[in-house]
Amino acid sequence: MDYLQRIFVAGHQGMVGSAILRRMQAEGLPPPILGDLAQVDLRDQASTRLFLEKTKPTALIIAAAKVGGIEANRTQPASFLFDNLAIAANLIDGAYRCGISRVLFLGSSCIYPRLAPQPIPEASLLTGPLEPTNEAYAIAKIAGLKLCEAYRRQYGVCYHSAMPTNLFGPGDNYNLETSHVMPAQIRRFEEARQAGAPTVTIWGTGTPMREFLHVDDVASALLFLLRHPNPPDWVNVGSGHEVSIRQLAELIREACGTRCEIVFDATKPDGTPRKLIDCARLHGLGWKPSLTLAEGIRRTVLAYREEKATGRLRA
Repeated sequence: MDYLQRIFVAGHQGMVGSAILRRMQAEGLPPPILGDLAQVDLRDQASTRLFLEKTKPTALIIAAAKVGGIEANRTQPASFLFDNLAIAANLIDGAYRCGISRVLFLGSSCIYPRLAPQPIPEASLLTGPLEPTNEAYAIAKIAGLKLCEAYRRQYGVCYHSAMPTNLFGPGDNYNLETSHVMPAQIRRFEEARQAGAPTVTIWGTGTPMREFLHVDDVASALLFLLRHPNPPDWVNVGSGHEVSIRQLAELIREACGTRCEIVFDATKPDGTPRKLIDCARLHGLGWKPSLTLAEGIRRTVLAYREEKATGRLRA
């Protein structure tokens, strides 16, 4: 697999990108090609093409994206749509123009309809309306998936995609205005523990069901797929297990070591009622996650404390 010798990990400073670097090092792969914003603006076609021509990667993992939680997606739809469309188009087309034969695009399970059958199979794509609170992001990710599929069909290159469930782990974004549910709850419970606060308020009713996957497991899945000689055009990546937001809050409270009361603010949006993806296709190829949700949360709380203590917390 010569294409594994010079992998460009786009978005290496993000949570997923950092996990990919850790996994590559653990598996003894050659150091990847990296590029921060000072070296390449992936939203700019000329900048992206020039970087690919100079660095000459043999494979590309697209983990770069503008990401955020419900509030960020609701208030910045134009930014989420344009930035993610531009990143996907510039990298996928640039890879083809520069002769890169292997591309793995990272999407999201939010590409599926809001009321898709549960668990959600890959075949549910484009069968119904999207969840309004993250529609812009989802449309951009669908476009990236379809672009990979189209280039593979038209040009014979192995461009494929992975659609992970809700991810969490070291390097997550803990800004309460833009973060996802897991890091937001970890921060709230940790701050409550330190302050001795009697309660922690969680957005919504606590009833929606969600699936979570530790970022180290998704990194393992991505490298597994990159090694596969003939991967599916796109494949779901998840744990196969779900919990309610209330149950999640209880797990995080326990991991943080606080006994504060959990209060739910039902005036805030819940988002999609249930989102569990069907991972039978990926599991059938031979990959399964290694971390339980409880263990993943425990590790993430420890990582949060370390990142905060060393001034590296994304907050």
